[in-house]
Amino acid sequence: MASIKDVAKRAQVGPATVSRVLNNTGYVSVETRKRVEMAIKELNYKPNELARNLFRKKAGIIAILVPNTVHPFFSSFVGAVEEEL
Repeated sequence: MASIKDVAKRAQVGPATVSRVLNNTGYVSVETRKRVEMAIKELNYKPNELARNLFRKKAGIIAILVPNTVHPFFSSFVGAVEEEL
């Protein structure tokens, strides 16, 4: 699996530039953006969501702990939470 550093090396830019392209933040010239996007395609780079979430301190995951999902109350409760989410 390719890393952001591998993409940067292939595109002949720094990892911060690759990050700016991925997050669409800051200024990146059109030519550089094309090189980075081409390197991403060539290396089949996929951002590591776990690493991104750790950095952002947000997981986007909600856990529900219930003693038993067979009980009608808990199963309907979990179903209602799923619908709301």
